Amino acid sequence: MEQTVESKYRFAYEQGRPIHGAYDEFSLRHPKMRLSQRAKIFSPFSALKGFEEAIDEKLQRYVCRRELNEEEQRRLDSTLALLYEKTKNLRVARDNRVRATAVYYLPCQDENHEAYGLRGSYETVSGVVWRVDPVLRRSIRIGDQEIEFADLAQLRLEESEEE
Repeated sequence: MEQTVESKYRFAYEQGRPIHGAYDEFSLRHPKMRLSQRAKIFSPFSALKGFEEAIDEKLQRYVCRRELNEEEQRRLDSTLALLYEKTKNLRVARDNRVRATAVYYLPCQDENHEAYGLRGSYETVSGVVWRVDPVLRRSIRIGDQEIEFADLAQLRLEESEEE
C-alpha cells in the first residue's frame, strides 16, 4: 500500500525541532548564527555577473558614420591648424593649455552585436589638447583620448576663464 507524503513524514514532523544542549558536539561545530549575519543569507544577489551590462550593451543604438560636407570639413581643418600652432610641442601645449571639445565616431566594439563593423556611435570628449599630429598619425590627443582625424565630426575650442 502506498504511503502518502503526509503520512510518510508525519513521524519527523511530530518529533519537532531538534534540541541541542549548549555544549554538545553539534552546537560546538555549528554555533548559532547572529541575526545580522542571518539576514545576509536572504539578501538579493546577481547570479550572472555582468549580465545586466551585456543586456544594456545590446540595447545601445548604433548609427552609420556621417560624412562631413565641405563647409564642416573646412571648419574642422582650420580649427585643427589653429590647435597645431598652439600645441607644436609638449612645452608649448603645457604653457597654452588649450581646452577643446570633440565629437568623434567610435565604431561598435562588441563582436557579438549586429552593428559590429557596420555602425558605431558618436562620443564626446573634453579636455586639454596635448598634441595635434597632422603628418604621421593624423590624430589629436585631448586629455588621454587619442582621436584620428577621419573619426572627428566636430571640434570646438572652449573659452578660457582667464580672458
